[in-house]
Amino acid sequence: MDCNYFNKCGSCSLPLDYQEQLKIKKKHYLSNFSDLDFPKPEVFESNKSNFRNRAEFRIYRINDGECLYAMSDLDKKVFPIEACPIVNQKIYDLMAKLIDKINSNDELKRRLFSIEFLATDFDKVLVTLIYHRPIDENWKEEALKLQEELEILIIGRSRKIKEVCERDSIKDTTTVLGREYNFNYFENGFTQPNGKINEKMISWAKENSQSQGEDLLELYCGMGNFTIPLSENFDKVLATEISKTSIRSAKSNCEENDISNIQFLRMSSEEFNEAWEGKREFRRLKEQEIDLKSFNFKTIFVDPPRAGLDEKTREFVKTFDNVIYISCSPESLLRDLTDLSSTHSIEKSALFDQFPYTNHIESGVILKKR
Repeated sequence: MDCNYFNKCGSCSLPLDYQEQLKIKKKHYLSNFSDLDFPKPEVFESNKSNFRNRAEFRIYRINDGECLYAMSDLDKKVFPIEACPIVNQKIYDLMAKLIDKINSNDELKRRLFSIEFLATDFDKVLVTLIYHRPIDENWKEEALKLQEELEILIIGRSRKIKEVCERDSIKDTTTVLGREYNFNYFENGFTQPNGKINEKMISWAKENSQSQGEDLLELYCGMGNFTIPLSENFDKVLATEISKTSIRSAKSNCEENDISNIQFLRMSSEEFNEAWEGKREFRRLKEQEIDLKSFNFKTIFVDPPRAGLDEKTREFVKTFDNVIYISCSPESLLRDLTDLSSTHSIEKSALFDQFPYTNHIESGVILKKR
């Protein structure tokens, strides 16, 4: 990758030739599971540049307060940059134009702290400007002019204030095994950063769950990224998530794709475990007319945070015939698989290079009950 800041910018903590860094990650990944009966993983490579659809940059000030984008170097010290070749091409093309316009406008420049970008190939770029001062109608008037001039979407944020100039979401189309799915991505909600790898992850999960049938339970469903494509392999789906923003997005995406066999529930994995075992009643279940006894779950899909599954959730997962596990941490995955392998065999594994030029490893495993 051609980058002026390679070997300096901390964003690329593994600044090597793409194939070389991928080789190191594969070796490290496999070494984690040497004590388990672990199948050789399929490896899904990323684009080598312009792969990241989400990006955020601090603001670095010089001279009379001129704004520059900033990143942290390998020693965590902030330094200015002009461009970043790992970001989506639309973000890359916008960066210089946007900062020039901001620097020529005192209202937009004053006490600007950071800039966040969210992009897809199917909509305008969503730009969030974050300030260390209150923003008001004067700010919005200038932001609306900039939004129209650059043909982007702008949101302003400061302490306890959010100003949306037009809308706070953008559209995307994800292709999974030949079918297109439409999604709305909301500002400040979680989305997979690498769009092409995201398609490969969903396709892998869907292809490997085609014959499982019955009903699906998904924990940590986010905005329905996996839920909606996977739903076609099952009679009914119940998907849980703790974030209000993600649940709002998930329901919107379900309607967008005319999917009718999914129910989304705002509930943590620990709470769902209590509800399932009848240890605690939840008004949310009654309000949404969700009858847990009506489901015949055979498969569970989990995509937990970096900490992995807690002990109670692991015991719960053991009761399912099929487990689809997407992991963002080989260390927590090893702990969970060591426990789950007492009841399940590891049938398939995959490595998804979601974050090239970093040590980060995204992976997936398919487990079946013995």
